[in-house]
Amino acid sequence: MFNKSVAGFIVIFVLAFGVSSSLAQSALLDIPRQSQHAVVIQRVGITDITISYHRPLVNKREIWGKLVPYGEVWRAGANENTTIKFTDNVTINGKPLAKGAYGLHMIPGASEWTVIFSNIHTAWGSFTYKEADDALRVTVKPQPADFREALTYDFDDVKADAAVATLRWEKVAVPFSVAVDVHDTVKASLHNQLQGLAQYTWEGWDDAATYLLGEKYDLDEALKYEETSIGTEPRFDNFLTKSQILEAMGRKDDAEVAKKEALARATAGQLYAYGRLLQGQKKQDEAFTYFRQAAKKDPNDWTVHDGTARIYSAQGDFPNALKEMKLSLAGAPDNQKIFVEPLVKKLEAKQDINKN
Repeated sequence: MFNKSVAGFIVIFVLAFGVSSSLAQSALLDIPRQSQHAVVIQRVGITDITISYHRPLVNKREIWGKLVPYGEVWRAGANENTTIKFTDNVTINGKPLAKGAYGLHMIPGASEWTVIFSNIHTAWGSFTYKEADDALRVTVKPQPADFREALTYDFDDVKADAAVATLRWEKVAVPFSVAVDVHDTVKASLHNQLQGLAQYTWEGWDDAATYLLGEKYDLDEALKYEETSIGTEPRFDNFLTKSQILEAMGRKDDAEVAKKEALARATAGQLYAYGRLLQGQKKQDEAFTYFRQAAKKDPNDWTVHDGTARIYSAQGDFPNALKEMKLSLAGAPDNQKIFVEPLVKKLEAKQDINKN
């Protein structure tokens, strides 16, 4: 016999949503719904923001103030709770909200909306919503928008540390900002990650230090990470990063010592790569010094021929530059030849390959 509570639920569903009983709807079976499910995800820093919702259609109906009344709590979608999940702590329109999953409800108004983040995210719609379960409420201004037949959530104005989540339906857009303290979030994450397998590799500690260096954030911590990387396995890479951290800290003498330690361990290819880095910093003469050191270490390395060609090119000696670059092309791995071939053509045209 059919369960009376299920039958009652379907009656409530039909009455509440104005759905004709002739349409295929089921509380028991997985069959197509009028309001289809959708998920949108945006990453900010390393924080994932996920909105899961169902998409009602306008279907020639008058939406705001009619189908969706003003001044009443609305599920901000259809069917089950619209939910929003944050993998880290965030701020919503400047107000703090802890990481976790929330039921997303809204109270529409003609000129002002309330966006509600409820601690209850497993409900059906807003029928059992209680204000006592609120984790946060923010007030926002609706905006006019291009027509949308299906309710949609988008992420707009995406930045390194923030994004704007926007509900769009019919001709209305309702935005709210989500911001993340990326530096603190990543720093805490690095502490956790470096308790796993990454702690046993020099690369893990070096990657963490390189991130902090690139962000110019907590250089003391970056230096500790780099020392651990070197203690795990001393290499050109981690000594060079250490020298860069020390230089950023204003410790130039210590930075020079660390750089010498790095270069003493460098392969010909690493000396060439460091020279190219210096070229990018407009330190041409210094770069050529390392190209020459690379040639002494391994004169047959394909990158050495590239570096030597650059020295000849700067001197205007295009025949010898072309000869060296052709040797570089012959020895380059297949996936690198596409970068060397244009340099050969420039030298054939007697153009300096050190100039963009």
